[in-house]
Amino acid sequence: MDRLRIVGGQRLNGTIEVSGAKNAALPLMCATLLSEDALQFTNMPTELGDIRTLVAVLQKLGTRAAYREDGVLVLQTKEITSLRAPYDLVRKMRASVLVLGPMLARNGEAEVSLPGGCAIGTRPIDLHLDGLKAMGAEIKLNEGYVKATAKDGLKGAHITFPKVSVGATENLMMAATLAKGETILENAAMEPEIVDLGDCLIAMGAKIEGLGTATIKITGVDKLHGCVHDVIADRIEAGTWMIGVCLTGGTLRLEKMRLDHLNSLIGPLKEAGLEIEEDGDAVICHRNGKPLIGTDIMTEPFPGFATDLQAQFMTMLTLCQGAGMVTETIFENRFMHVPELNRMGADIRTHGNSAIIRGVEKLTGAEVMATDLRASVALVLAALVAEGTTIVNRIYHLDRGYENIVEKLQAVGANIERIGPAA
Repeated sequence: MDRLRIVGGQRLNGTIEVSGAKNAALPLMCATLLSEDALQFTNMPTELGDIRTLVAVLQKLGTRAAYREDGVLVLQTKEITSLRAPYDLVRKMRASVLVLGPMLARNGEAEVSLPGGCAIGTRPIDLHLDGLKAMGAEIKLNEGYVKATAKDGLKGAHITFPKVSVGATENLMMAATLAKGETILENAAMEPEIVDLGDCLIAMGAKIEGLGTATIKITGVDKLHGCVHDVIADRIEAGTWMIGVCLTGGTLRLEKMRLDHLNSLIGPLKEAGLEIEEDGDAVICHRNGKPLIGTDIMTEPFPGFATDLQAQFMTMLTLCQGAGMVTETIFENRFMHVPELNRMGADIRTHGNSAIIRGVEKLTGAEVMATDLRASVALVLAALVAEGTTIVNRIYHLDRGYENIVEKLQAVGANIERIGPAA
C-alpha cells in the first residue's frame, strides 16, 4: 500500500487548476440510469478512485462507459440489465446507494447492498428509504441488501426531511423526475452539488423548481433524454488549497473555481490572515505575513461551514495564536485525525462534538495514519508546514477524493513524493 513522504517547510507558490467536484460527479453519474440516451460529462475528475468505482457499479447494471479526452466521460444505459448493485463494489463507497432511486423510478425494482465508504459514524440511509416509501415503494432489508419495488411506478409525494441530507435529497430528486405527479421535498439540502444535479436533470427534460432553496418541487415526466453537462469545480479541493497556503505562506492562483461556493470559509480565513482576490474564474490567495489568528467554526449544512473542510481548518488552527474551537454537527466520529495531529505536536482536546485547539509554535514530522478522506488531506497539510519529514500511511483515502494531489502539490513547490509500502 503506497505512502506519502513529505518534507515540510516549503511555501506554496504557483497555479493549481481545481478539478471537477467529486461530490457533484457521483450523483450526476447515477442520473444516467434515468434515460436510455447517452450523457456526456465534461470536467469530470476521471482519475479519482470513487469515480472508477462508480463506473464499475454502473457497468454491472448495464451502463456502457467511455473515457474520452481529459475529463470527459460518456455514460449510456440503453437498458438496465441487472437490478442488483453488488456488495463487493458498493461496500467501497457509500455514494453507490444513489443508484437506488433512479433504478426504481425507471424499472420499478432495485436491489442495492448497504453502502460503505469513509468510516465516519453510521451515516444511515433511513431518510432515502422513508422518502421512497412515501412515493409508494415497498422496501425490504435482507442479508445486507435493500430491495425496493414499485410495481405500479412511483407516485409524487410531499416529503419533509427530519434533518437535512444531501444524499437523500439527491436520491429522491432523481426518483421524482419519473414519478407520476408532483413531489415536494421540504428541508432539502441546498448544496451547490444539488443545484448542479438539478441543472443536469433539467437539461435531460426534468421539471424542477426551487433548486438552491430548502423546498424543491419536481413534476414527473414520462421520459428523460441525454445531454452534455459540465461538472462544477470542487469547492472542497479549492478550500483545501486556500487553507494550505494560509498555513505555509506563499501565493496560490486557483483556477476554475467558484468563490461564491465557499462564503462560509472566506470569513474565517480572512480573520486568520489570508488575503483573497478574484481574477475572472480564478482566485489569488496570499498569506498576509502576520501570525495566524485563532477563530471558531461550527459545521452546518450549506450555506454553513462544510464538514468536509473541518479537518483541514483544524490543522490550520494548530499553528494559530491563541485558541480556536471546532464544533462538528453533521457527522459523529469525525475527529479521527486529532490523535495523529497531536503526534505531530498539536495541542487538541476533544469534548463530545467539539475540539479545543491551542496554537503551538511548530509541528514536527512523524509517521501518521490516514483514517478517512478529509482526515488524510489534513495530515498532508500538517506535513507541508511541519519541521522535518512526515510519512502518511493508508493514502488510498486520498486517491478516492483528490485528483493528482501529489503532482499538483509538486508543481507549486511542495517536497512530496509517493513511495511504496514499508519493507
